[in-house]
Amino acid sequence: MSLDEEKPESPEEKIQEAGPKQQENARQQFEEAAKTSAAEHGRVSLPEVSFSTFIFSLSSSVLVHLGEIPEPDSKNVHVDLAMAKQIIDTLGMLQEKTRGNLESDEERLLKSVLYDLRLRFVQKAGR
Repeated sequence: MSLDEEKPESPEEKIQEAGPKQQENARQQFEEAAKTSAAEHGRVSLPEVSFSTFIFSLSSSVLVHLGEIPEPDSKNVHVDLAMAKQIIDTLGMLQEKTRGNLESDEERLLKSVLYDLRLRFVQKAGR
């Protein structure tokens, strides 16, 4: 590459250069592509992503790794305490980083889910 050739932009640089209109256009195109893809593959659309559904998704993953519910695809049950701890720690980090920015019901949900998952982890770990 010679000095006068331009270096390809990184995704971060492209995002920084994109104005609000371009970002909104990209978001709309993404939403349309996702709807079309789901319809073409005969899949039911998933619930809207919200903070609560995100927390429930992470907590379900912990329950899978604790062996309390089967894996969705294989229906196998196994215990992986290291992965369960990793996700519980992620939820704890979210609690810290979002402190003061959540609605009261979101805060209660996160606190309750963390309490329950930590107790289940301790029971499963035999401590």
